[in-house]
Parts: sequence; structure tokens; C-alpha cells
Amino acid sequence: MTHATADHLYALLPAIYRRRDAEHGHVLRALLSVIAEQAGVVEDDIADLYDNLFIETCAEWVVPYIGDLLGTRPLHAVGTNASLRAYVANTLAYRRRKGTAPVLEQLARDVTGWTARAVEFFQLLGTTQYVNHVRLHNVRTPDLRDTNALELLGGPFEQAAHTVEIRHIASQRGRYNIPNLGLFLWRLQPYTLTGDRFTRVTARAVTRPPDGRYTFDPLGVDGPLFNRPQTETEITHLAEEINVPGKLRRRPLYEELEARRQTLVNGDTPRGVYFGDTPVLQVFVDDAIAPIPPERVMICDLSELATSPPADWRRPPSSRTYRRADGVEVIMPIAVGVDPVLGRLAFPEGVTHERVQVSYTYGFSADVGGGPYDRRASVAQILTRPVTWQVGVSQTLPPSPGELFATLADAVQAWNAQPPGTVGVIAILDCLTYEEDLTGVDSIVIPEGSQLTLVAADWPEVEIPETPGLTERIVGQLTPTGRRPHLLGNLAVVGVASPDSQSPGELVLHGLLIEGDLTVLTGNLGSLQVIHTTLVPRAGGLVVEPASPPTAENTQLRIGIERSICGPITLAEGVPTLRIVDSIIDAGGDTAITAPGAACAIITSTVFGRASLRSLEASETIFTDTLIVERRQTGCLRFSYVPGDSQTPRRYRCQPNLALVRRVRELGLKEESDLPESERNLILARLRPAFTSTRYGDAAYAQLSLTCAEELRTGAEDGSEMGVFSHLKQPQREANLRTSLEEYLRFGLEAGFFFVT
Repeated sequence: MTHATADHLYALLPAIYRRRDAEHGHVLRALLSVIAEQAGVVEDDIADLYDNLFIETCAEWVVPYIGDLLGTRPLHAVGTNASLRAYVANTLAYRRRKGTAPVLEQLARDVTGWTARAVEFFQLLGTTQYVNHVRLHNVRTPDLRDTNALELLGGPFEQAAHTVEIRHIASQRGRYNIPNLGLFLWRLQPYTLTGDRFTRVTARAVTRPPDGRYTFDPLGVDGPLFNRPQTETEITHLAEEINVPGKLRRRPLYEELEARRQTLVNGDTPRGVYFGDTPVLQVFVDDAIAPIPPERVMICDLSELATSPPADWRRPPSSRTYRRADGVEVIMPIAVGVDPVLGRLAFPEGVTHERVQVSYTYGFSADVGGGPYDRRASVAQILTRPVTWQVGVSQTLPPSPGELFATLADAVQAWNAQPPGTVGVIAILDCLTYEEDLTGVDSIVIPEGSQLTLVAADWPEVEIPETPGLTERIVGQLTPTGRRPHLLGNLAVVGVASPDSQSPGELVLHGLLIEGDLTVLTGNLGSLQVIHTTLVPRAGGLVVEPASPPTAENTQLRIGIERSICGPITLAEGVPTLRIVDSIIDAGGDTAITAPGAACAIITSTVFGRASLRSLEASETIFTDTLIVERRQTGCLRFSYVPGDSQTPRRYRCQPNLALVRRVRELGLKEESDLPESERNLILARLRPAFTSTRYGDAAYAQLSLTCAEELRTGAEDGSEMGVFSHLKQPQREANLRTSLEEYLRFGLEAGFFFVT
């Protein structure tokens, strides 16, 4: 489509009018500029109308209208980052293959947003073989020497035959029967740190100096690596292990690399599944541009040796011998051993490297705490003022005076030299570890009227139009995706605005992984925003220092924590505001929040530990330990879980109070105090929050367990779960699946779904 620009409209005028317009100072040209602006708006609207005719390009609000034209059943919205577009787009394909396992698998994926695998359980029944249709894979007794098959028992990819189960599959208790079809769902999402030089991660050395043992996780946490799912291209294809975001297993990776080495020894070209065009993991050493080749990687068990105390891991050999078809033995070198189950890597005995970087995929429930996911919309909401100063920090790119720095301390020193009123950005351009303390003389200074954003993002180079071949970085341009830098050290900030300032400065942390304390020094800081950031629990937290002697300092400080994971929060009495949204506060069993003077708002969050607050407005939040609120005449708790010994403002539809009141009515009692103690204890025990994991670093950290009480799993205002992952709308996704199966499941079959993660 031709856009109506001022030059285009002006060129349509006869030459006589253009010549006369030039004689009078281009007044007509200026008028056409105004007309062209509105004509562009009309053209854009026409283009949007055309795009809205097609499900692939239409706006999100149009999706249900197209679905209504197709007669699709109305379903629940499944969160801000998920869409029912695929469900509507594939409706005709569903109907052409209605009732088949591939369609039900695709349907489950489209209506829930979770990866799915369909299993027809009649295929796994141990039955007498029909000689005209022998199923060689369906043997009654599994091969006990096939460790790969044994690892898959009870999961979505098992092949072993079972005796019949008569319990219903819909209750998730029975599986193996003729009419049963199971849908296995992966709720954890994969987050891939790819292997280009800006997204590699610094592997964490186990010892100082390094002895050749590392963890993939930059924090040094042992945890499983996840598969990097390969996209299915046909609706008729049933998902395989390589297509799902599951935990990697040792055996299939080991067998693939062993086969790869044997193939190379035989002089053939190897074919890769896990180590093909998009390998599931890579290891880079020293200054090498290319990763260690897959044929030099050995998959092995790197658990501790059986010593007391364990002093070392098992180590890989430096080489391995293979035999060619003609009987000649060939030695293949081994450069590194990798344990995908523990997330460890180790070099052969005596081999060390100056730097080790890795690429891999980890799993987590949602876009919380920072990661390689897209954060552009969030950053755009922060940078509402024009950016006047911007620098980058990178260990990958060479320093450039005034533009790129090698350390955060150098970038902070450059910021501290800026005048008041500056709107600045320090962009960390890679995912490596920055081991430095931004404290003391390197503390961040926020002058009056200034705003500094410390963000994990790319700062792209763009070509200069006037000089082809040359590039520049434009102030204000950022691409906050694919980055998760690790700051190993403490960070301090001080606001230096005058006490009576109407616009004290602001600091924003966005997309960072900080292994250390964030401290606000005594001064006058106006705002501190921690967004999509992790202050590693048990390794750091947020502290606002009290003034000594007490003065009116940081009395205008507004603290916001959004989509973040944070250790304990301790605020000085003068801090007036604390707002926590979609976040996890984890004190590791100690006091999670101490805010003696702040008006607190905590929304859809999970708090591990005690909390002591001045006042509180809370909604859809889980407090796992005692909550004490000083001012109980103001504020309210809605749709939340609060332990019974807490002291809070009035509560509205909170647990366990709501369950206790309901039980009192069922028993025909007058007051809650009339409820027998045994009955009360039973209810309190049943409603206590249960999590898949409470250990930071686990993939299922803070995820509500499947055994958690239904009142918590559906206790939010809109019927979703309480806590940090309320925005995922998981109960609504389950309801969507049940509703859709009624339409597409073949008569006589019964379906049930099972969560793998």
C-alpha cells in the first residue's frame, strides 16, 4: 500500500502550483503535510481492517469474533502472554480429524498453552497377541537391561505393557484400559540461553582457583537442564521427547554422542537429534568462538565420589577408544563431561581453563525474576521520559570511550558525573557474570530530578543513512530480550536531592540476577523500582538503612517490586510506600518483610516467611508464616491465605477463615468458637499451602503442588490460583481443556490429563 506522505501528495499537484507555492514560501506544502498526517491515519486504519480479516494477522480482540463465525465454543482467556488464536485457526483441521489422538494433542496445546502429548492407553495393555496383527513392541515383561526404556516407565513416552486398570482416568487414578486416552501436560516453560556470544552464561566454578568443576547455573545451584523443544510442523505428528520442554536425561544424550563418535570413526556423517542444528547444550572455553564439538563431549554421572566428606566429583576420561568396521582401534579425545541431571560439567583430571561459558535451557513456571524472555513492553512503560544519556557494559565487546565500558563500576562512575535532571540508561549487553561491588565510592548516586535505569538489554547498532557501511548506537534504543546478566556482589544507591525537593531521583533495576544485597543509603531517593529482577534469596535482599541519628531522610521513597524474586526486605521507619506485585519474597524461614512505617500493597504474590507491617492492602496473596499488621483499622485482605495466628485488618473471602465459616454453617453451629478443636485443626492442616518446591533454584520453585487444597488453587477473585502465578490462569486452562474434550473426544472414549511438570 502506498502511504500518503507530504512529498507524495505534493508531487501530484500540477507543476504551476508547485512553482507558485515555492515563490510564496511553500505554504501549500505545509498544508499538505497536515493533510498527509491524517491521511496516514486513515490508511493505517484501512490496513488494520484488512489484517483483521485473517486469523493469522488480526488483532487479539478480533479472535473471538472469528471464532464465533466458525461456531467454536467460548473459552476462558488464558493470561496476558497466551492466546486462543491457534485454537480458532486450527478449528477446521480439528474437525477434519475429529477424535484422533494427534488432534486431541494439538487441541490440548492450543486451548491451554501447555505442551501436550496424547497417549492411547489401549496400546499399552498386556494382551494375548493376535497372530494376524503381531505387535512386536508390546511384550508383557519389559527388558530389564534396557535402562532407557526403564527410565520412561509411568511417563508419557513409556512402551511397557501393563495389566488393565478399572479406575476412571478422568479422576487421574486409572490409566491402562481400552477406552482411556491420556493427555500429558508440561506446565513449566523452557528458557533458552542460546550460544551466541552475547547470550552465553558464565559457568560457576566450584572452587577458587578453579579445579575443572563447574555448574551450568551461574549461582552454583545443582539442577536439571531442560530440553530445547523442537517445533512440530504437522498436526498429524504425535509429540516425541525432543518436542517437549522436559528435563534432559543422561541415557539418550549419552547414546547419541556415543553413536556420533562411532559414526565419525567409521568415516560417515553423523545425524543429531539433541545435538543437531540447535544443540540442547554447549560449552565454550577460554576465548574460543566455537563451542567444544559434540563428539568431544561425554554425558556422564558427575555426582560426588563415595568419600566422607565428598572431596571431588567423578571425572570424565581424557579419551575413549572405538573400533572401526575393519577392526582398527581409533582413540577419540574427550574434552569435557556433562551431567544434564545435576547441571554440572567437569574437565578431565588436571585440565583447567581460564574461562568457561555455557549455553543451555532451564525451566520455570512463568516470566518472573528476569530471564531471556521478551521484556520490551515493560521497559517501554518505564522510559516515559526522553533518554538523554546512555552507555553499555559488556565483557564481550571492546570498550569505547563514553559509550561502552568493561565493568559496571566504570559505567556507574560515568553516571555519577552527570548533572541533575539526567535520564540515563546503563544497558548490560551480555549474560556473563560481573563480580564487583557497587558500594562505597562505586555506589550509584541519584541526583534531584534524575532517573537511572540499569537494564539487561541489547543496544543494537544501526547503519548511518548518510554513510553506508558505518553504524552507530542511538541513545534511547534498547532490545530487552535474550539477556540475563549475573551481578555477583552488593549494590548500594543514595539519593542526594535536598530534603524539601519535589522531584527526588529514581532508580530502576530491570532484568538482572543479583547475588548480593541491594542497599538504599541514607539520603533522599524518590523511587526504587525492581522489575523482572532476582535478588537471590539466602544470598541477598533489599535494605533501606535507617538514618543515624534519625532525621527526615528517604521519607519520599516509593519502593515497587514487580514480577521479581527477592530475599528479605527490611525498611527504615521513614519509608512511606512499598508495593509488591506478581513477586516472590523469600526469607528462607526468617522474617520476609519488615516495614514499620510503610503503607504496603501486596498483590498476587507469595511471601515465604514472617511479615511485620504498619498497614496493608493485600489481594490474592499467600503468606506462609505469621503476618502482623500494626494498623488494623485501615486496609483489607482479599482472596488471600493468612495463617491463623496472624493479626491483620479485616479479611474478605480469605482462607482458612472462609473454610472455617463454611464448616460452622454445615454443622449448624452459631460461632466459629463453637467448632470442635479437632475439626478446626483438620481444616487448618488441609488448607496449609503446599508447594512443589520452596528451594530457590528449583524449576518448580513456588509452584503450588497438585496436592494443595482446591480452595487455594482456585481461590483468587477470578477463579485462578492464589499467589505469584495467579496470572497464569491455570484453573481456567484446565477448564478450557475439559470443555474442548467434550466436543472432540470420540464417543465411547474417556480422557484424563496428567501434569508432568
